[in-house]
Amino acid sequence: MGVASNRAANRGQEVYRTKLPAVVVHDLRLKRAMCLSRPESEPGKLPYARSKGRTDEARGKDACHDRLLGLMVRVARLSVALVVLAVWGCGAVRTVPRPAAAVSSPTRHVLANGIPVIVQEHRGSDVVALQLWVRAGARDETAAELGLAHYLEHMLFRGTTSRPGGFVERDVEGVGGRMNAGTTWDYTFYYVTLPSRRMVSGLEMLADIAVNATLDTDVLEKEKDVVLDEMRLGEDSPRRRLGLQLYAQLFEGHPYGRRVIGTPELVRGLTRETLAGFYRRHYVPETFAVVAVGAVDPQQVLATASATFGRLPRGGAPRLPVAPPPPFWPQRQELTHPGAHAHLGMAWPATRLDHADTPALDLLVSILGRSRSSRLVQALRERDGLVVSIGASFSALEGAGGVTVSAELPPANVDRAEAEVLAEIRRVRDTGVTEAELRRAITAAEAEHEFETETAEGRARALGRAETIWTLEDELAYVNRIRSVTAVQVRAVARRYLDPARYTRLALLPPGGAR
Repeated sequence: MGVASNRAANRGQEVYRTKLPAVVVHDLRLKRAMCLSRPESEPGKLPYARSKGRTDEARGKDACHDRLLGLMVRVARLSVALVVLAVWGCGAVRTVPRPAAAVSSPTRHVLANGIPVIVQEHRGSDVVALQLWVRAGARDETAAELGLAHYLEHMLFRGTTSRPGGFVERDVEGVGGRMNAGTTWDYTFYYVTLPSRRMVSGLEMLADIAVNATLDTDVLEKEKDVVLDEMRLGEDSPRRRLGLQLYAQLFEGHPYGRRVIGTPELVRGLTRETLAGFYRRHYVPETFAVVAVGAVDPQQVLATASATFGRLPRGGAPRLPVAPPPPFWPQRQELTHPGAHAHLGMAWPATRLDHADTPALDLLVSILGRSRSSRLVQALRERDGLVVSIGASFSALEGAGGVTVSAELPPANVDRAEAEVLAEIRRVRDTGVTEAELRRAITAAEAEHEFETETAEGRARALGRAETIWTLEDELAYVNRIRSVTAVQVRAVARRYLDPARYTRLALLPPGGAR
């Protein structure tokens, strides 16, 4: 998949450009949360750059965007402090009084065929963000279908029974809008951002690609080279390769351990019949959710959604629940990769998204390795000079989760760096974290939430994700749950999940690299 190196990507605006012969693999907002701040003295060098401020963020955007393609999607929970929920049920709408600072209150309406429609009036600018969320991702693929959820992204923008190829350039970009998509293990989403006066045509377009894509055989064959190039891109980047392999080990034998993009063998042998079968089976009203946020009249949105999505017939099979992960077995592996530096990854199994420990784990990982002042950065880079960069991430999916620590470093420092990471984890387990560390982590989480939902597109993405793999109520409660976490709880989750004796470890070493 071709990567669009645009700076908007790291502001939550766009991940990849679907007008190119490539579409999204992973959700950008989650990528940004996995990064670690870059010091002013080393612009462009740290591989996991998440900045606490806009200045550092700007320095890290292109590098962070590039290096995190293919890594685990961290399901961002800090998203909708403004959310209020309408009643669940066919045709019923009820909003809850919003906080005084909120722009508006989202409402949830269920169409006659069961498709939920979430609408929020947000008049920060004269645009509307329209999104189609599909409860079908890489975890829904059979062994013979690996990569099909992602491959559909390449095809749904290439023409429908009533829209010839090129409609994105003509009907979206031609009026100043943009259209894109994203695939994860748990879901796929398609989004279009347009001038608000184009709301009706935007919803018509999403409903059309949802069920009427032609999946032209000639286009399918051309896209194979594009997807194979994406795969090579992932293998060529040590950071991407590290992340992919870490999760393959962490979730061995589970769909979350498979690559969203699939395998070269299956892509080369893909037929239209196979892709169309996956499309017909999974792109049905039972899996859809529609979101609209922007300068719109909610009643007009609902009327349009009813006239477009509401006419789609039900009849799809219910989605199978995500399988629980198999028992975890620690692994240690070393692979060679071209380059001057080594790359070290360590991973622990963790909670699924809806677990009560998720907020405390979020803050623990922030304290360990999501900022320049975090423990791992201070100990391994600033104090000991063992690493070029280091960062920690927590990925909470619908059915499982993982905590990872990743570092770029001289090959001779790999063993010592691993030992120092474990030493820092033991310190947290033994003595806990300070109140000052906890306050900083909570403040960073609040700021991240505000930053990521400041645009119509960002708000729509938060609402759609919540509707698809969580609930809007849980989204609303999450920020307050973060604020209520105590230092005792942070220490408890460190002891529960970060066992220094049970983890997966992977090192990518230069050929002949000294140890």
